Amino acid sequence: MAGAALADGSPSPAHLWAAWAAPTLSWIAGHYLGDYFDRDLDAIGKPQRPIPSGRLSPRAAVASGILCALAAAVVTALAAWPALLLVAGGMAGIVAYSKVLKGRGLSGNAVRGALTALTVVFGAMTSGTEPRWPAVLLAALAFWAHDTASNLVGTLRDVEGDRSGGYHTLPVLRGVRYAARTAALLYAAAIVTAAACVPLTAPAGRTAFAALLLAAAACGIGAFTPLLRAAAALTPVRALRAHEVLVAERLVLAGAVLSTGWGPAPALALLIPLLTLSVLTQARLRARHEFPPDGWDAKRPPATADGTAPRPTAAASAALRAALRKDRPSPW
Repeated sequence: MAGAALADGSPSPAHLWAAWAAPTLSWIAGHYLGDYFDRDLDAIGKPQRPIPSGRLSPRAAVASGILCALAAAVVTALAAWPALLLVAGGMAGIVAYSKVLKGRGLSGNAVRGALTALTVVFGAMTSGTEPRWPAVLLAALAFWAHDTASNLVGTLRDVEGDRSGGYHTLPVLRGVRYAARTAALLYAAAIVTAAACVPLTAPAGRTAFAALLLAAAACGIGAFTPLLRAAAALTPVRALRAHEVLVAERLVLAGAVLSTGWGPAPALALLIPLLTLSVLTQARLRARHEFPPDGWDAKRPPATADGTAPRPTAAASAALRAALRKDRPSPW
């Protein structure tokens, strides 16, 4: 919706619905396909996830992902068919991220961030009016840096599971402190880039933009301060809490960008209910779903003398992955 606001004129309700519906369907498709591609890794460190727990079959995950992707393509074709390239690129990025790049350092986080940048461009292309391309591209760059940062923070919550599964995420390769600092720098770049949109937008929404941008920055500081202070002894719970804040804060940042095009009233009318929904669902679902009832300590291997978890050998990790894949049937 922020992308749609960075266009001249007033988009029709049908175009606004398409600007929201197609990325939403694509995102749901990405979650289903991500569950399928991550099923082996989830079985190691997150057995409560849908496929390892048995609540979702691999076949159902693949079928649901494909159906949601096709629905997104249909909506896009009806609203703005040239944007079908973005839908195709987004789905390719989802598969590449989940299947190949997720465990390959910062490149995986960057591809994940690019998916959010695509939604900004998609919103502008499906608005039915002429996009203000300099502002659209700056906003897309800001959300690329932001989602790359938040996705990197997400990897901090399961360093041991990623290491055991053979995933070479940035915290596994360079350490938690290095990854936290990299994420903080990316976040700062996102805020600075978003601020650069102001001269390219209408003056009517600049006051609301400044207020919401400051609120977003304050939330970001609140999320990153504990990460940077306690990087050496970061717990999965603290990393997850920081990620929750950044997910909610990204909505505030989107509201700020939206206010530059439509003014404060429409921006707040969208932001307040969506932010409330996000905070409530995260509080209900994440805390109860991401952590087992008996706590993380029961899932961790015994600590070594220096208080850290032992690093599994390459042979042990490979054997575990092979055991998980043994006799695994085709999703069809």
